[in-house]
Amino acid sequence: MWVRPGRNYLNLPLILLVLSLAFSCSSTKFVPEGKKLLNDVDIRIDNKELSRDEIKAQVRQKENLKILGFIRFHLGIYNLSSKKKEHDWFKRIGEEPVIYQENQTVRSKEQLELYLQNKGYYDAVVRDTLINHPKKPKVELIFDIRAGRPYRIRKYTHQTEDEKIKPLLLSDIENRLIGKGDIFDVDLLNSERERLVKLMHNRGYYGFASDYIQFLADTTAGGKQVDLIVEIADADPGRKSGKVIPHKRFMVRQYLINTEFNPPQPGRGPSGVPDTLAVPPYLITYHGKLRYRPQLLDDLNRIQDGRYYSLANVEKTYRSLNQIKQFRMVNLNFDVVETADSDSVGVLDGRFQLSPLPRQGFSVDLEGTNSSGNLGVAGNLNYQHRNLFQGAEILNLTLKGAFERQQTVVNENSSNFNTHELGVEGSLTLPKFLSPLRGKNFFTFQVPQTSFTLGYNYQRRPDYTRTITNFRFGYNWKSKAYRTHYLNVVDVNYVNLYEFNARFLDLIKDLYIKSSYTDHLIAALNYTLVDNTQHIGRKEDYRYFKWSFESAGNLLAAMARLTDRHKKMEIDSVTNKLISYHQIFSTRFAQYLKTDLEYRHGYMLDDYNSVVVRLFMGVGLPYGNFDVLPFEKKYFTGGANGIRAWQVRTLGPGTYKALEGAYPNQSADIKLEGNLEYRFRLLKYVEGAFFLDAGNIWAINRNDNREGALFQFGRFYRQIAAGTGTGLRFNFNYFIFRLDLGMKLRDPSLEAGKRFIIGNYPIRGDHFNLSFAIGYPF
Repeated sequence: MWVRPGRNYLNLPLILLVLSLAFSCSSTKFVPEGKKLLNDVDIRIDNKELSRDEIKAQVRQKENLKILGFIRFHLGIYNLSSKKKEHDWFKRIGEEPVIYQENQTVRSKEQLELYLQNKGYYDAVVRDTLINHPKKPKVELIFDIRAGRPYRIRKYTHQTEDEKIKPLLLSDIENRLIGKGDIFDVDLLNSERERLVKLMHNRGYYGFASDYIQFLADTTAGGKQVDLIVEIADADPGRKSGKVIPHKRFMVRQYLINTEFNPPQPGRGPSGVPDTLAVPPYLITYHGKLRYRPQLLDDLNRIQDGRYYSLANVEKTYRSLNQIKQFRMVNLNFDVVETADSDSVGVLDGRFQLSPLPRQGFSVDLEGTNSSGNLGVAGNLNYQHRNLFQGAEILNLTLKGAFERQQTVVNENSSNFNTHELGVEGSLTLPKFLSPLRGKNFFTFQVPQTSFTLGYNYQRRPDYTRTITNFRFGYNWKSKAYRTHYLNVVDVNYVNLYEFNARFLDLIKDLYIKSSYTDHLIAALNYTLVDNTQHIGRKEDYRYFKWSFESAGNLLAAMARLTDRHKKMEIDSVTNKLISYHQIFSTRFAQYLKTDLEYRHGYMLDDYNSVVVRLFMGVGLPYGNFDVLPFEKKYFTGGANGIRAWQVRTLGPGTYKALEGAYPNQSADIKLEGNLEYRFRLLKYVEGAFFLDAGNIWAINRNDNREGALFQFGRFYRQIAAGTGTGLRFNFNYFIFRLDLGMKLRDPSLEAGKRFIIGNYPIRGDHFNLSFAIGYPF
């Protein structure tokens, strides 16, 4: 959604800055007599190998929160409150002044010294200095750290009297976290202990615990060198038996699976005697009718992938059982079984406690939508069957209706819902790799999913009406906790366009891209890889990487060439050249290659400040049977999720400037975009942001007759658009409502040499764009 900003909007960033500075000026208003405000805490360290963030976390008293590194906005809010009122609204939402406490400085110094010793810097010196403000009750606290040389490991050896595990330790040398020359770091030793315990658990040693591992450090060699011995005790560390007792490896004998487990509740007894089905090595208990085929449970059970018990296989099984969305709770436990020959090999019985979800259900969703910054409302009627054929097959049926406001004419201010959508979609998801290949051992992290999707969608837009019929068959799976793969082997879309707006047709009739707005068939194969280390609710750095590749029309083109049927020839109205193409079911099919790269990196400065960087590159190459990309596969920018100083679809391609009053449908084949956003918390539910966006789109085909649209290596960098701005985010946990005010800095459609707005043109309202959206932009 776009709003014409008035003069008050133009001054919004300046007003915020002035208010924040004004708040900071009265920072000592609530400092008690005889006390002092902790104005700043500075840490100076002479060793770049140590983590400044980890060191700062050891300090017990920190100054008030800052925005942009110097504005104490939250303290300023608190200082707006009244001294006479105990419970003031400003006090509830602001932050009270941090009063300097000497005892906290002593504790911080002790904690810093302990941290440095744990990191191997046993001779480190920490000095604290307090600087008083000459005119106001403020102090600056400085911690000066002289780390010195750390202790380093000279030798690292394992020592154990258990002869059975020695070969395992020797074969694992390459995976050690500690080696010769490394700093003697206690945290690293603890990580190595955890790794060794996990190694033992993955090799069948179910009863092995961290208490069996002890580190012995010898510093007699001098020169700050440490000879480190990792001593692993046998199964009888106290030597009560008087002999070496080797650790025991365990095998799983059978699996006791309760598919209808209900946690015990006070006052409620068991619900009758369950039925039992024995399918070795499984013993399945249930009531009435068995919900799941035994083969499903066998496919999900990865514990039996190895001969011996393995914690890694237990975790795979747990993930797979949760992934199929059949159970509200999954418990996997093991009981040690005493047998006649249990002295040599241990025996376990596995117990799976599975609490099922309801088999069927209906739901109604009403939601706000945000398509490229265009707001709307949508309603969904959903039906779900979670276990259609007793193999955890999930059937989803959805009926959707939506209304959205799409921008029609540049600078037109209208709040009407002018886009209507009605659709139906059905999908079937199977918890297996449906293929001639056996997928259980091929996918090592968790079981894959096979999905079939069929849908029909009707859309009435301001410039045309279209219907989309689609069918998709593909797979998705995880290869790591943060890495997901999506492969659609068949992705078919039939797009039918009609009821064009006469003005829209008149605007594109002489443009090369008009061919994009015709009936077409897309038969594609596509693959997407997503790496995402972000965890919702955690304040930590994260990375997001997405790569997509799509190929369309090649199989249809090969078939068409073999038969050489259904070939059509006509004169192109733009190039006046004779063109020929094949049709399937009287519809021209698209042929192209397309790939996208997107990278994001979030830097968490502290609990209230963060910086997020985003880069996007994409290119689509049409060829063969269709020399333009279908319009739904083209790139565009601008709007709430692009370069926010422009309305959606009004920027580019290249230096091209659309005619006054033209529909905002500017799209192309190449896209480069970069975004930088600084986010900070203002109030409880309100966050602020400053951002900088840059990029553009370009055409790849020389036949594109839009002036300045073509991508050229020697010129594209001169056609980069740039915008900046500020925004507010209202974070209500369930959804985020966003308001961004963008200002144009550089407009490539302007005259060469005068593309920077500031310094060349008076600032006007059309240099700004106010966007409303749902969710973060990236």
